[in-house]
Amino acid sequence: MRILVTGANGQVGHELLRALAEKSSASRQIIPATRDGALEDGTPCGCIDLADIDGLPKALARIAPNLIINAAAYTAVDRAEDEPELATRINADAVGALGAWAAAHAARVVHYSTDYVFDGTAARPYLEDDPTHPLGVYGRSKLAGECALRESGARHLILRTAWVYGARGHNFLRTMLRLAAEHDELRIVDDQIGAPTSAGLIAGVTASVVARWCDPTAESGGRTLDGAYHVVAAGQTSWWGFARAIFARLAHVGIIERVPRLHAIRTGEYPTRAKRPAYSVLDTSRLREAFGIDLPDWQAALDSVVDELVRLLNPARPSGA
Repeated sequence: MRILVTGANGQVGHELLRALAEKSSASRQIIPATRDGALEDGTPCGCIDLADIDGLPKALARIAPNLIINAAAYTAVDRAEDEPELATRINADAVGALGAWAAAHAARVVHYSTDYVFDGTAARPYLEDDPTHPLGVYGRSKLAGECALRESGARHLILRTAWVYGARGHNFLRTMLRLAAEHDELRIVDDQIGAPTSAGLIAGVTASVVARWCDPTAESGGRTLDGAYHVVAAGQTSWWGFARAIFARLAHVGIIERVPRLHAIRTGEYPTRAKRPAYSVLDTSRLREAFGIDLPDWQAALDSVVDELVRLLNPARPSGA
């Protein structure tokens, strides 16, 4: 099996390469691809640019994957309000093109989506089949990508996640680390609720799900595992609660010497170009029932990410020290 991982330099893509390698075998070939054809360390890899839709069929034919894991996306939520055509091209039109190629070549597609397909007005965790109602361009483009993949006729999994962060890349954890060095006090939104989910957790779940999904014995009697699943850590918190947990752990392991004073504020006190869902908790029961996967609490996953951050910032120092 030839497994193509698009967006291999992104948060999830980077972790996917590691997670898939841990489950690799002689019959599997993992092929990373990035927009410019090079990994972060300069190693050449496949070249897949989702903005170049006309070039996708030729690029895919050159790689000839049996499975496409699409970890590439337009994720600039606020900028998308000013670049709707580009966001839609990458998050929707290109996903449809991936699906069309896969359907024509008996390949499968794993695609990541987002809590932003919902409007955040629910009073309980969102189920996969709950009505969608995105609030902005980014959410609409991701929802359109889901629809395009379903309509392509390809065998597919859509994995919705939320509040993604990691030791690498641009995310809330890295932003808090930077701001701690610049400010004595921080104002953090406390009325948006979700489940912080590490890129490593998403990648690990994906590797396990793919192994089961692609096993010919996993589906019987006409039953298919195709469809949408929610992949988020258990539990919930606010951005303020997440920040407080981050700083407590960063101080404990000695990454920061001083914890900024945190002030909880409401969304209206921190205006952004795009409107965010106020409630982004996703129900993961379907994932557990179909694949037997129980997801850890978000705080336990945060401990693992902070350990990795220690290794990145202080390679000679043991994690947890």
